[in-house]
Amino acid sequence: MTRAIVTGVDGSPESLAAADWAAREAALRGLPLRIVHAWLWQPLDVPIVQDKEEQGQSAHTILRAAETHVVSRYPDVPVTAEVVSDTAVSALLSEAQRANMLVLGSRGYGAIAGFLLGSYGQQVIAASSCPVVSVRARDGGADKTAGGEIVVGQQGDADDSDHVLQFAFEAAAARGATLRAVRAWSLPPIFAYSPGSMRLADEAGGLEPFEKKTLEHALKPWREKYPTVTVTPHVELGSAGQVLLSVATRAQLLILGRQVRRSPIGGRIGSAAHAALHHATCPVAVVPHP
Repeated sequence: MTRAIVTGVDGSPESLAAADWAAREAALRGLPLRIVHAWLWQPLDVPIVQDKEEQGQSAHTILRAAETHVVSRYPDVPVTAEVVSDTAVSALLSEAQRANMLVLGSRGYGAIAGFLLGSYGQQVIAASSCPVVSVRARDGGADKTAGGEIVVGQQGDADDSDHVLQFAFEAAAARGATLRAVRAWSLPPIFAYSPGSMRLADEAGGLEPFEKKTLEHALKPWREKYPTVTVTPHVELGSAGQVLLSVATRAQLLILGRQVRRSPIGGRIGSAAHAALHHATCPVAVVPHP
């Protein structure tokens, strides 16, 4: 079964921008689009008038407005829309289990405060089983970075980054865009040095050539699978978050990985993804991987 791109809407300009981006992505990839609005009747224990039917109608109005918007702009994209009787986080995580990706909106608060994901965005990104894209609300949802390159962060060895690189190459191929593959590295602390690790670095000609060789090794199978995608390898000394933000200023999409870990306190996004989600000016995709 073809997995749809799923977007959650709540009536805000941010969620409408996310729906617009999701529809455009569905058109590029030849995938269906599913729009969901989570609404669960939960009477409040306060002395005010609460009308279940009126609130239900409001939920359907929000959904219809988003559906009408994307259908008018992307008439060739198959669209389904549904009001889901659940809380937002639970509904979106359930949708993620059968989605190609989730697309959410985020709100801009200026250069210092950056972007906020909303009350549920960070929880969904940290626990989703599929990639989640955080879209910035721009004028009417217009993507002012269209035409720029796609930037992907690569870390670890080839197995660690397979899921992330697959998503990145697919996105670049769908757009005909250049892909910049970024590997940030830092000098290891003294206690981390070992004869084995230094031997590998020496054989590669030093630490930076070793990092470049590691990146090229991870890219090799994806270059072969997507020969039409132009790839620019980028290895730079510095923290992953700082390096990625510096090279993604003109990107149309920034892609990072999130390692899935079992934890009693829930999932973690990671410092680089956290920085990107709050400060990158382009849409940010977070891809879960083992």
